[in-house]
Amino acid sequence: MESANELYDYSPITERSPISWPGDARVAVYVGLNIEHFLIDRPSTSIWPGTAELVPDALNYGWRDYGPRVGVWRVLESLDRHGVRASVLLNSDVVHHYPQIIKAGLERDWAWLAHGRTNSILHTGMTRDEERAVLTEVVETIAEATGRRPRGWMGPGLTETFDTPALLAELGLTYVLDWTNDDQPYPLNVPGMISVPYTVELNDLGLFGKGTTGPEFVRIVQDQYEQLRADSRDSGRVMALALHPFVIGQAFRAKYLDQALAYLAAQPDVWLTTSDEIAEHYRNTMPQRT
Repeated sequence: MESANELYDYSPITERSPISWPGDARVAVYVGLNIEHFLIDRPSTSIWPGTAELVPDALNYGWRDYGPRVGVWRVLESLDRHGVRASVLLNSDVVHHYPQIIKAGLERDWAWLAHGRTNSILHTGMTRDEERAVLTEVVETIAEATGRRPRGWMGPGLTETFDTPALLAELGLTYVLDWTNDDQPYPLNVPGMISVPYTVELNDLGLFGKGTTGPEFVRIVQDQYEQLRADSRDSGRVMALALHPFVIGQAFRAKYLDQALAYLAAQPDVWLTTSDEIAEHYRNTMPQRT
């Protein structure tokens, strides 16, 4: 028997109250920057599956490890150049392993979202009490390191349990990114919780993994913005750009990220912001469930 989806209701985008962004912007744009830690003895995101089950897997682990060692610093320069504050999807283990990245983000006032402990372990297979303990540890670790409790959540691999949103609400979080099914925020059937758009389509990991070239990536970013702006005649839209430093931070892709960010930053109808600010504005201006 099929389980009913009790987390959120069906709501066609054509039948909602209009959203107005600050400054009469048409499209709210944020960069979701995945800052992750991977375990050396666990299979995870791989560029070549042939060695993925080996311990150690030098090929794939090294590819991922390029991100915190090199890629993130190249991406950081591009974000700085175009005045973009990242919305950082942060594995809490990063706090222990890469403190220099935390320091750089604090200097730039990045928004910090909880992204589980490590992207080598999916957020699943726990009892409610076990999950509460894990989420509490993740949130408290990030809060202590950044001086700010995270407001948003995205699970490793966009994973949740049926209890996750309610447990996050207990911890004071207000939104999740895992349900990539909309171009606008919307309320969940969990008091105080909303969904904010994220993307597995406009995502460097998926795009470049399918053979997309740098110029094609820039064109895709432009096409996404142009269509969302056209859609926003009566109500604002959200555009998420999902980035991974071990992918977009590769040297031969750097200039294409720069071109994409330059394009977005130059659009007169864009609100270049963070997922935190999108969620806060939506919660403050739209009717919410209580």
